[in-house]
Amino acid sequence: MNTDRFGLAGDDYVPDVAGDSTAIVEAFFDHLAGSLRDADLPDDLFSGMRASLAALAAADAERCVDEPARYNLEMTLALVVAYRALRPRLGREVTIAALRAAFVEPLGEAVRAGTRAMLDAAADPFAALVAVSKTREKYAFGAGFGFARTVDSADSYHLDIVRCFYHEVLVAHSAAELTPVMCEFDANWIGAIDPAKHGFRFDRATTIGLGGTHCPFHWDRTES
Repeated sequence: MNTDRFGLAGDDYVPDVAGDSTAIVEAFFDHLAGSLRDADLPDDLFSGMRASLAALAAADAERCVDEPARYNLEMTLALVVAYRALRPRLGREVTIAALRAAFVEPLGEAVRAGTRAMLDAAADPFAALVAVSKTREKYAFGAGFGFARTVDSADSYHLDIVRCFYHEVLVAHSAAELTPVMCEFDANWIGAIDPAKHGFRFDRATTIGLGGTHCPFHWDRTES
């Protein structure tokens, strides 16, 4: 069975930003509807969220500075419309927990399995994941984010995210408390890294969403 659903292992890997974002948004709404089936919510609440997402994305169209931003905007605003619909009914903490589960969990195993398969098959797992990161910086994140490569050597790659598009959108919609939900999605691929097996470690001490000045994404070889 092919566990590399996202084609990470290919030398010509380019993320399918449209397909990936659509899968995340659809899985998000489906998970919410299923997990909150017994919460005594209006029958049309979730279809209303989808309509609200389309309207809000159209209203925020000026944020689409490039093609990746268009899809990143849709994913971020999916959280916003769900938060607005659910928070008055479920309360802040319950709503955030539900959003986190719905955003992080549905594709979690596929992301972990794909990343693990790519690392296990790579002659140099460190170099392979750094290459994936650089490709995603360009094609999946784009001009809406600000990146600083403070170290880029044969043994270390330190990438600092100094501007987060997700956070800026959530702040603009008075929902900054949802940024950690976006941050936590990364735990899916981070969890696939086995330093003892793959020869490198990954560290992210904080994020902008958790109050940091930047998001440090640091890869370092554990053996030369």
